[in-house]
Amino acid sequence: MLSVKNLIKKFRSGDTNVFAVNDINFTVETGAFCTIIGKSGSGKSTLLSLLGALDKPTSGSIEVDGDDIAKLGDSRLIEYRRKKIGFVFQNYNLIPNLTALENVMIPMEFNGVDSQGQRERAEKLLDQVGLSGDKQNRKPGRLSGGEQQRVAIARALANKPKLILADEPTGNLDSATGKIIVNLLKNLAKSEQTTIIAVTHDEGIAEQAAVTFKLKDGKIAN
Repeated sequence: MLSVKNLIKKFRSGDTNVFAVNDINFTVETGAFCTIIGKSGSGKSTLLSLLGALDKPTSGSIEVDGDDIAKLGDSRLIEYRRKKIGFVFQNYNLIPNLTALENVMIPMEFNGVDSQGQRERAEKLLDQVGLSGDKQNRKPGRLSGGEQQRVAIARALANKPKLILADEPTGNLDSATGKIIVNLLKNLAKSEQTTIIAVTHDEGIAEQAAVTFKLKDGKIAN
């Protein structure tokens, strides 16, 4: 479960405090697909960075699976990002000179999984996201955008994270492929028992989520 309480992130701009995230509270159950929507400048990117432990809040708490990541030191944060969180990006961020299979194996290598275990889980995950056979051995340049995003999703799941953060996961895809990817994320949240939060501008995606939070001026709008 993800629980965010009284979360604040402020910056100094001259003599003024700017609240990028301003007293946000919400809870998302394990296995739920959730979306965060809002206009540019609403605080979506800052909130995602805080949830992903890429930035530290000014105050408040972020509990993932019982751990308050706002209180973790740097070494524990590195461990948290490696073991408990997965990222899916708009631009896929795959390593171009590695195959789909090798891209999915990499996070497990950094997590101490032996090579056979890496390969077996990577193959299983790629099958699960609908990329099978010869395509698993293709490099990203020989895969469509939708196929590359499937690889990115499989990679995010590699270390069995408790939380997956997806930043505009359908932003570079056509609408039909985008719907397929959203359905895939919804189903994987349930089957893998991981919480998935997608930041999006697309209200059509938000309509398919179990929970949607709308941000405005750093706050959750009613």
